[in-house]
Amino acid sequence: MDSIVAGLDSASTAELVEAAAAITTQLAQRSAPDSGTACMELAEQFATALDQGEQVLAGLIAVVDRTGEPKHWGLASTQAWLRCRLGMREGRAQERLTLARQLPRLQQVNQQLATGALSYGYAATIADAVQRLNDEDCAAAEGILLEAVAGGVSARNLARLGRRVHDLVAELTGTDQPPEDAQRGYQRSWMTVSRSLDGGCYLHGWLNPEDTAILDGTLAPLAKPAGTDDRRDLAERTAAALSTVLSGGHRDTRVTVIADLQTLTGDDTPGRLRDGTPIPAAQVRRIALNAGISPLILSPDHVPLYLGHAVRIATAGQRRVLETLYDTCAVQGCEVPGLLCEVDHVDGWALGNSPTDIDKLALCCGWHNRWKHTHPHQIHITTTDDGRYRYRALPPDGVARSRHGRPVDQADNPWHDHAA
Repeated sequence: MDSIVAGLDSASTAELVEAAAAITTQLAQRSAPDSGTACMELAEQFATALDQGEQVLAGLIAVVDRTGEPKHWGLASTQAWLRCRLGMREGRAQERLTLARQLPRLQQVNQQLATGALSYGYAATIADAVQRLNDEDCAAAEGILLEAVAGGVSARNLARLGRRVHDLVAELTGTDQPPEDAQRGYQRSWMTVSRSLDGGCYLHGWLNPEDTAILDGTLAPLAKPAGTDDRRDLAERTAAALSTVLSGGHRDTRVTVIADLQTLTGDDTPGRLRDGTPIPAAQVRRIALNAGISPLILSPDHVPLYLGHAVRIATAGQRRVLETLYDTCAVQGCEVPGLLCEVDHVDGWALGNSPTDIDKLALCCGWHNRWKHTHPHQIHITTTDDGRYRYRALPPDGVARSRHGRPVDQADNPWHDHAA
């Protein structure tokens, strides 16, 4: 074993990653031993190795995040890259990104994770607890939380302790003050906005009962899940709802009912909502009597044909039609709900090739809408059988990747002959 380790010292990072992948592949093809005792010992040893691998993965993610590389591949953020290319769930992607960003500030945690002295669960919990602290308070919090780990606290209780870490640091340093809520009182609403270094901000405040009622009445309907595939938690949906309100997208909200012309003239064919919920024909006609009608002309194959005129901005009717067609952004792998997307001219309005006709429009999130028009050669556009457009982001020019992310010959690149 010592000779093997000595031989690895001269290997490159890429060679070591390839070796680790090969070893893991071999392990995956073997059956576990019959002995429960042996399996416990091997599992604990292998889990420690996996935790050390998480430290390696965090270092790689940190460089990807710092260089902004995912944006060259048509991905809006590092977290989107982790979801789309590494297949991580939203929570797991966020946890690993937080660890990657915080480890450079957590020297003791980084060292202990690298040597196997600290588990990934503890490290991720500490990283989450300190992400809103400045560097000085971060160092104090790291000491408090590692001391708790050394005292035998469980990962669950460490997470609870992490939620109080700001107060614990204030007590340790003697800087604790009465909460801002108590200083201001509870009669008038207030809010503070703290800018972060990456251009975002943190919101903190208090709303009195009257303003709370207004907030609930405005945001609650917009913060509902966009569908069964909407994996955002309530906090993320509420933030998206607030963004919609601030941008004016909540105005003139309407319920969209999709129905055949024959249904409106007496046929028994039911209509449906955008999410597919059936609406009885009689109810469709009652709704039509009390609402304006925006027609969507379909071909015999139910492909949308035409609605609108050649102007720059899509009409409200056109947008409602598009929202029935696109549950999410048209870019493959993007999960931004269609209700929060922008109307995109498929062939580019500025190029004069895409009039504002319904069969030349799609829905794109704001980030991908801008990226698409600044990277036209990295978009592959196709249409589905029901007339929807689907965009796929291609690798940067001169770079071809296999499905596992490794370089391949350009001639073997499945996207090479299909760039739009």
